[in-house]
Amino acid sequence: MCRAVFVVALVALIRPAAEALDNGLALKPTMGWLHWERFMCNTDCDRDPDNCISERLYMQMADVMVKEGWKEAGYEYVCIDDCWPSHQRDAEGRLQADPKRFPGGIKKLADYVHSKGLKLGIYADVGKNTCAGYPGSLGYYETDAQTFADWDVDLLKFDGCFMDWKSLGDGYMSMSKALNKTGRSILYSCEWPLYEWPFQQPNYTAIRETCNHWRNFDDVYDSWSSIKSIFDWTASHQDIIVPSAGPGGWNDPDMLVIGNFGLSHDQQESQMALWAIMAAPLLMSNDLRDICPRSKKLLQNRLIIAISQDPLGKQGYRTAKVDSFEVWERPLSKNQLAVAVLNRQEIGGPRGLAIRAVPGWKICDPQCNVTQILPQYKEMGVQTQQSKIVLSVNPSGTALLTVTPISKDFKGLSKLHWENTSVKRKHNTSL
Repeated sequence: MCRAVFVVALVALIRPAAEALDNGLALKPTMGWLHWERFMCNTDCDRDPDNCISERLYMQMADVMVKEGWKEAGYEYVCIDDCWPSHQRDAEGRLQADPKRFPGGIKKLADYVHSKGLKLGIYADVGKNTCAGYPGSLGYYETDAQTFADWDVDLLKFDGCFMDWKSLGDGYMSMSKALNKTGRSILYSCEWPLYEWPFQQPNYTAIRETCNHWRNFDDVYDSWSSIKSIFDWTASHQDIIVPSAGPGGWNDPDMLVIGNFGLSHDQQESQMALWAIMAAPLLMSNDLRDICPRSKKLLQNRLIIAISQDPLGKQGYRTAKVDSFEVWERPLSKNQLAVAVLNRQEIGGPRGLAIRAVPGWKICDPQCNVTQILPQYKEMGVQTQQSKIVLSVNPSGTALLTVTPISKDFKGLSKLHWENTSVKRKHNTSL
C-alpha cells in the first residue's frame, strides 16, 4: 500500500505573512534576467567581447527581451551581478563602473534599458568587499544608496560576503533605510538569511520588513543535483519560510538556469514548475541571444507564469511524498489550486501516479475542472473525487495542473481544503 508523508501543518503555512517592506514593490514575484550563473565574473573583454561583463552585454539582452517576447511575457528587469565596478572608489568615495567595460557609466546604461521599457538592476555587498573582491558597501550604505538612485537604478541585489554574521541584520536594515531615504523606488533583494542560517535560524519577520526578496540557500548551479538540493532544502524548511512570503516579499531559491547546458528538458520543466509553485522570483540566467526554442517556449509559457504571478500571493509547498513522487501544491486566487507532481526517480521510463494521491484533490467535491499545463497542455475536463486519472510523469520530470472546484457552496480553499487536510508533520496517512 502506498503511504503519503505529509510534511507540514498546512494551516500554519497559510496564516497571514508578516508586515512587508513598505516600498510598494514586488507585489508579485519579480521577473527578469540576471547575469551571474551563465556569465559569472568574465571581465576579459579583449578575449571574449561577446560574453564579458560589460555594458554591451546588458544592452544586447535588453534588445532581445523586447524583440523576442520576453518583456511581453512579464520579464522586466535586466540585472547586473558582481564584477561591474572599478576596484577603487572615486575621489568622493562613490562606487564607479569599470571605465573600459562600461565607458558610458551606469546612468547611461539605465537610460538605455529604460528606453526599452525595462528596468535595471545592480549588485553590491553588505560587507567590506563583494564576493569577487570588488569594493563592498560597509561604511558607505547611504553613499551607495544615493549613488544608485542618482543612476536611476531600479533593483539592488545586496550580497553578504566579507561581513561578520552577527552584523548582517544591522547592515541589511541600514541599506534598506538608506534606499528608502533616497526617495527612488528601488526593489531590494537580500541574501541575509543565506549567510545567517549556518549560525542560527534567521528572523523572517525582520527580513520581510527589510527586503523584497531574500536568498535562503546555496547558489544554483547548472545541474540537476543543484536543483534537487534546492527542492529538498525548501521542503525541509517550509514550515519556517513559507509564512514569510507574500505580496511585497518572497523567498528566492535563486536563478532559473533553463536554456543552458546542464538540465534535460524534463528537468527544465521541473525547475519552472516548482519555481512557480514556490512563488519564487523568475530571474533567468542564460543567454537570451542564443536559446533553444523549446526552452524559450517553456520560459514564456503564460499559464505557468500566471501561477507564478497569481494575485493571492501564497507560496506553495510540498504536501506529500508517495513512491518516489513528490506532490507540491499552491493555493491560487478564485479558489483554484496549482498542483505539481515531481517524479524523483531517475531510472526507467514514465511512471504513473493516481490523482487521488494529491491531498488537494479533496476540493473536487462534488466536482472540479482540471487543466494540465505540463508536460503538455491538456484540458482534462470535469472530474470528481472518484475520478481515476493517472498522471504520467517522466523521470526527473513534473506534471503541472490547475484544479478549479465547481460548487456553488464552495467557501474557499482555506476552509474546505487546507484546514480539512491539515495534519502534523511527518504523519503517515494511507491513501
